[in-house]
Amino acid sequence: MKNAYLVIKFHENNKNKELIENISKSLAEAGIQTTIMARDFEKWGKVHFSPEELMKLTFELINKNEMLIVEFSEKGVGLGIEAGYAFAKNMPIIVIAKEGSDISNTMKGIAKEVIFYNNPKELVTKFKNRNK
Repeated sequence: MKNAYLVIKFHENNKNKELIENISKSLAEAGIQTTIMARDFEKWGKVHFSPEELMKLTFELINKNEMLIVEFSEKGVGLGIEAGYAFAKNMPIIVIAKEGSDISNTMKGIAKEVIFYNNPKELVTKFKNRNK
């Protein structure tokens, strides 16, 4: 099983918690174990970090993984920072996004691959097929 740090725009009200869980389950089914800040460290908003602590921990976690997966259906400054850091470390970056999402040229430029999906379940097949 490969290890990936999954980044996605976080919302204080956890409105995308189900999406995050479904993406993580699909990736696990495809052989990719995910680490997710909101789920694993912030415990869905129960644990709070200062901005400095958050970025330090984020960079440590990126360093401990084999790849960065960026869910880019919804843009966020943090996603760009994390992707830029991983790129500077020469880490493979895979962008995933809902069909029809606007992926910036800069993100496309550093991504090893961009994978679009309609339903997170599709990611199982799309990730399994990319390793063949």
